[in-house]
Amino acid sequence: MTGNPLIDIALLLVKTVFSIYIFAVMLRFILQWTRADFYNPLSQMLVKITNPPLIPLRRVIPGWKGIDFASIVLLFILEAIKLSLTVLLVGEALSIAPLIIGALYGIIELFIYLMIGIIIVSVILSWFGQSAQNPIAGLLHQITEPMLSPFRRLIPPMGGLDLSPLFALLTLQIALILIKSVFQLIPTM
Repeated sequence: MTGNPLIDIALLLVKTVFSIYIFAVMLRFILQWTRADFYNPLSQMLVKITNPPLIPLRRVIPGWKGIDFASIVLLFILEAIKLSLTVLLVGEALSIAPLIIGALYGIIELFIYLMIGIIIVSVILSWFGQSAQNPIAGLLHQITEPMLSPFRRLIPPMGGLDLSPLFALLTLQIALILIKSVFQLIPTM
């Protein structure tokens, strides 16, 4: 909060609009990375929303081995613009090193938090019998399966209780702590 209501409103709008679109691009990246069903209604919505900037970027930045580098570059650009506008609206000086580091950290942090959220929602939906017929539940299962399957091999379900989501969540939390500590060690000049 800056104390100036117009600047506070502008900050709110910039952060909200950019965060929603960054969230959509990140979800699309995760869907492609996990090879989830692109004919799912949610997938189709994300494709329509994110195609306008991604199609031109893909002409310049090709994917490789299932990794959509155009989406990663778009995420970085959007996060950098969001941070730049936020810093400029607050009236602080903008330098490149903190901008790059902040954008990179923001993308990694969003990815981890999004995976945590997807796992939690997937687990909650699995408690209900109708989740197999729900297109969103099926999509969430496709997204979480590549992350949960290594844990299922190590710790098979015991008496119908699958502990793999718990271990995946712990791993993601540990990764978040480690990444945060690494980024705090990087000097920003």
